[in-house]
Amino acid sequence: QVQLVESGGGLVQPGDSLRLSCAASGGTFNNYKTGWFRQAPGKEREFVASIVWNGGNTWHAESMKGRFTISRDSAKNTMFLQMNSLKPEDTTVYYCAGGPAWKVISNDARTYDDWGQGTQVTVSS
Repeated sequence: QVQLVESGGGLVQPGDSLRLSCAASGGTFNNYKTGWFRQAPGKEREFVASIVWNGGNTWHAESMKGRFTISRDSAKNTMFLQMNSLKPEDTTVYYCAGGPAWKVISNDARTYDDWGQGTQVTVSS
């Protein structure tokens, strides 16, 4: 059974940076695809970025492209989200997700099978 655990969230000031991590366990992750979503209470989950575990092909939401960068360390079974130039509107819970590469559509949360419990990011002065 695949488990995903996020970490790295916290309270930062506007313009600061954070690096979120997602540790994966319980699978071989061949042909696996992972992504980051964010969701505030009462709102739909918003796509942030995704990456194919093997090969490293990436996709980024246009609204965050250039500020946020997804990456992974396959040897350590860990995915990252580098978040730069953070803004107050980036404040919310960030979730790690994953599933078979053949099934997952990057920006469609409904196509992912595995989800972490989220890590809180708060950007405030």
